[in-house]
Amino acid sequence: MEAFWPRPKVVVSACLGFAAVRYSGELIPDRIVAALREHVDFIPVCPEVEIGLGVPRPTVRLVRAGEGVRMLQPQTGEDLTERMERFSQGFLASLGRVEGFILKNRSPSCALKDAKVYASAEGGGVVGKGAGLFAQAAEKAFPLLPKEDEGRLTNARIRAHFLTRIFALARLRAVEDLPGLMAFHARYKLLLHAHHQEATKALGRLLAEARGEPFDQVRQAYEEGFLQATRLLFRLPAMADALLHAFGYFKKALSPKEKAHFLDLLADFREERVPLEALLVLLQSWALRFGEDYLQAQALFEPYPRPLMDLRTT
Repeated sequence: MEAFWPRPKVVVSACLGFAAVRYSGELIPDRIVAALREHVDFIPVCPEVEIGLGVPRPTVRLVRAGEGVRMLQPQTGEDLTERMERFSQGFLASLGRVEGFILKNRSPSCALKDAKVYASAEGGGVVGKGAGLFAQAAEKAFPLLPKEDEGRLTNARIRAHFLTRIFALARLRAVEDLPGLMAFHARYKLLLHAHHQEATKALGRLLAEARGEPFDQVRQAYEEGFLQATRLLFRLPAMADALLHAFGYFKKALSPKEKAHFLDLLADFREERVPLEALLVLLQSWALRFGEDYLQAQALFEPYPRPLMDLRTT
């Protein structure tokens, strides 16, 4: 039976397949965003259009001003900084529940880290790169939420990390009571182990001490801990340790050759000679063979909807 997946709510730059709102009047089709439409509730936004700029429009740029950065439109001479900041703060405050952001790279409003910063509105060359003004506001309003740009999502490992987190968060927020939260933790234990072992233990202690506490507060504390624990991509040694932990369920049942085969694969995985999927498939087949229901339910084997595991970007 396929897992039930709540639909995450994700803010997305409207130019990525939703509306022709780029400064040049373009619509930018994006294969990843298009594939996600069946599984995600998108909230499209173009901050530059929302502050009253037309389509097409003269370009805007980020300009170094003392210790800060201003958003200027060289052709008109307008300083758009305050307008963008007011819109961003109001829009983000009105969102309610949201699980993540997919924003346009290199945009002076939406870029997460690679918008060009110029010496002056008239030119003077690029003096650095940084986040667009809308992206800065999003990071301030939702510091723990998953955020990526469409360029980085073409990387399979980065994409898997982003999808894992937004779908886990949607599933977590659908939990209604402490037993359900404990079941969620049990389901994500190996995945958490692969990211941050100490944080996994801390979350377990939080749940063990939660009886009698207001559930909304417990879930909020757990959510913050979960997002902190999974904030970075897993490290190969930590993932290998989680895989070895799963392997321990079968050590007594497997033949010496099967054990040796797995340990050889694990060594190859540590050296990046075989993909993670090779070990997951093997472990999952053993979980089915030996009726290990706990392992079969682990989110590590299916961290987001199965159709999204086969995404191709070309």
